[in-house]
Amino acid sequence: MAVQKGSAVLIKVGNAASPEVFTTVGALRSSSITINAETIDITNKDSSRARTLLADGGIKSFSITGSGIFDDGATHQTILTNFQASTFKNYQFLVPDYNTFTGAFQVTSMEYSGEYNDSAQYSLTFESSGTITIATV
Repeated sequence: MAVQKGSAVLIKVGNAASPEVFTTVGALRSSSITINAETIDITNKDSSRARTLLADGGIKSFSITGSGIFDDGATHQTILTNFQASTFKNYQFLVPDYNTFTGAFQVTSMEYSGEYNDSAQYSLTFESSGTITIATV
């Protein structure tokens, strides 16, 4: 994979009428995805004092975060509506020339902030539910 611009890493929200159509969440300055696979420790007295993990035993999860300048755009209103409904909606995380991560996510946190000498800011957190499709771009 070649070096990529950070501004090209995108969070996208699915369209309610056509969930396979995605719109980029606007005014973001940073975005990240965390992929987690929990482990299950099955170490016992016969493990020769070495930790033993159960293969493919833990829960896999994806967390997406983003922050940026508050602009009250259409995508921001969609995310706010999704947050208030506490339901799972289709989101996509894009790393150009690498992968897309697509699936059901719930908005679990929204934060607004503002400094005296700066613009209003917002941050978002999304947590996965179910299988996330990973596709090569």
